[in-house]
Amino acid sequence: MFEDIRAIFRNDPAARGIEFLLYPSLHAIVIHRYLSHPLYSIHIPFIPRLISQIMRFLTGIEIHPGARIGKGFFIDHGIGVVIGETAEIGKNCVMYHNVTLGGTGKHKGKRHPTIGDNVLIGTGSILLGPIKIGDNAKIGANTFIINRNVPDNCTVVGTPARIVRKNGRKVNIKIEDIEDTAAQEE
Repeated sequence: MFEDIRAIFRNDPAARGIEFLLYPSLHAIVIHRYLSHPLYSIHIPFIPRLISQIMRFLTGIEIHPGARIGKGFFIDHGIGVVIGETAEIGKNCVMYHNVTLGGTGKHKGKRHPTIGDNVLIGTGSILLGPIKIGDNAKIGANTFIINRNVPDNCTVVGTPARIVRKNGRKVNIKIEDIEDTAAQEE
């Protein structure tokens, strides 16, 4: 929990004093991390889902109890965030409002994105399928990625998505030119 509090101060210049107690993302993450996810992990089916729905109502952030979230996670504003059951989020990630880490409805088992460490996901982005977003990646606002992996140290923007920066250098790569993760499973 302390890592998540530090993430608030690290990522929001408006955070002051004990105001961190008012952040809906902290409420959603703490309840997920210490109540709904542990209950889900010991195969209690109904109560964790009920808790996540109550937190969605209270915070506008929907985190499925099965999602795995690393330390130092920060959601700025939070309204409209959806994190699916098999989503995995690494350490020190930042996510803005209206982001979806969802499934396509075509996969079984692992259906949601895996987000690496130190990833920033901009407002309104939609990431669908069992994709991997590499460490230190930045996903621009309103970017749509479906069934495509993003390598480490890349910046991806737009719809259709394009890699515009890789390892600190400007590039212009269509996301379609990156491997199709859905094809691997079929």
